[in-house]
Amino acid sequence: MRQRRFVLAMALMTVIAVGGCGKKKPPVARPTSPPPAGTATGSRPPAPPEPVREPVPVPAEPIASDTLSTTDIDTLNRNSPFQPVFYGYDQDTIDAAGQQALNANAALMKKYPTWIVTIEGHSDERGTAEYNLALGERRALTARNYLVSLGVPADRLRTVSYGKEFPFEPGHDEGSWSKNRRAHFVVTSK
Repeated sequence: MRQRRFVLAMALMTVIAVGGCGKKKPPVARPTSPPPAGTATGSRPPAPPEPVREPVPVPAEPIASDTLSTTDIDTLNRNSPFQPVFYGYDQDTIDAAGQQALNANAALMKKYPTWIVTIEGHSDERGTAEYNLALGERRALTARNYLVSLGVPADRLRTVSYGKEFPFEPGHDEGSWSKNRRAHFVVTSK
């Protein structure tokens, strides 16, 4: 029996060894599709696509006439781009000419959004100092409120009243007084 087992074990080992050493069949090659019509067989592959050319941004040309942004404050106020608003005798209401001046001033302030402007209220020499200070304050405030209604931020506007202390015209007649009853605009910060 031993001999039989030995022969059987040897036969089994031979089968395993022969089966393990067998060659694998190579994979079957699939046929390739024919090349598209119009291309030559054996030619070079197509060239890669050309990169997309990005447009070169052109910087905006500086505006030659815009020197206000580079002008110092003293020179700017000496040649003020702002228009004053004039008032009637003992009044703080804004007439049509004053509205036009304030519209132009609002457009200027929107163009230069960093400017801080002080609106000075003035009056003519008639009346007491206290009355003229109060009148100058009302004039400055009406100009400020009108600018705010046009969209100018209130935090960019300051008001001060000088009453009759700093007349624009030194004369003592109606021609001089009419020029002294005003709201004057001064750039205090850029």
